[in-house]
Amino acid sequence: MKLHGRRRVLTRLAGLPLMAAALPARAAWPDRPIRLIVPFAAGGSPDVICRLLGGELAKALGQAVVIDNKPGASGNIGTQELVRAAPDGYTLGYANVGTLSINPSLYATLPYQRDTQLVPVALMGFVQNALVVRKDLGVSSVAELIALARSRPGKLSMGSAGNGTTGHLGGELFKSQTKTFIVHVPYRGSPQSIQDLIGGQVDLMFDNLSSIGPHIRQGRVTALAVSGSRRSPAFPNLPTLKESGLPDYEIVAWGGIAAPAGTPRDIVLRLNAEIGRAMTSPANAERWAGLSFEPLAGPPERLFEQAKREQPIWAEVIRRSGAKID
Repeated sequence: MKLHGRRRVLTRLAGLPLMAAALPARAAWPDRPIRLIVPFAAGGSPDVICRLLGGELAKALGQAVVIDNKPGASGNIGTQELVRAAPDGYTLGYANVGTLSINPSLYATLPYQRDTQLVPVALMGFVQNALVVRKDLGVSSVAELIALARSRPGKLSMGSAGNGTTGHLGGELFKSQTKTFIVHVPYRGSPQSIQDLIGGQVDLMFDNLSSIGPHIRQGRVTALAVSGSRRSPAFPNLPTLKESGLPDYEIVAWGGIAAPAGTPRDIVLRLNAEIGRAMTSPANAERWAGLSFEPLAGPPERLFEQAKREQPIWAEVIRRSGAKID
């Protein structure tokens, strides 16, 4: 190689460290507040659970976690906003059985794609639903409710936290299995539907124990049964719907945290670890139990594995019950 050629090569090599130093480095994460989108109304079960989690994450990460409620269209509106966010670890979203497993079968088209536009962060846990009726309906068991509904077809009304929720589909499955005609009245979240149930505007509803539980304890509504395969530790005296004469009835709600596709893997793993600690810490056990929420911990992929496993189950519930967007 000629002398002037070697000089050109050496000059280029000498400049490489300077070029590398000039490249922008990713700041240590997190260095500013984190936004947690909850695609459901304030005061409902997802909101309450996320606010508790947000407080724990803020302590662990040293940054505020800001809850941003974006309700509407069975969680579709908030989830659409999540997938449009920058994948930098500063926007997360609550993702549950509705947005990940139910909506793909309930809606002809969705404004997001679970497997290509989102990444799983953590499966947080699950909560049962309770079948509750207004205090003056005059029934105290599932059998009595079925008998009343059959004697008054189309006269009873069933509130829910919204179309596509486990409360909505749980009610539709109940109607299908009991051969009853009960009018569905969807609301924009649990708080409104619970308020109207207590006020006598609707007759019954299925709702997460996290949101309806306090009203059961305070005697504002009459609880008849829970929706899971076993009794709830928070309400051990409440029978399951299986015990109450519906052997094929089982519905459980679950939820977790997702992020926009492309979020760095190291950030996802850090979040997963901190969420796992928050869910399983003995210091938080009483708080989760107070919400009737049964916490879980595991790798990020567990969230989407749960979603994919349950999607065909919910598709069959929708098909058999004839559930539709009201």
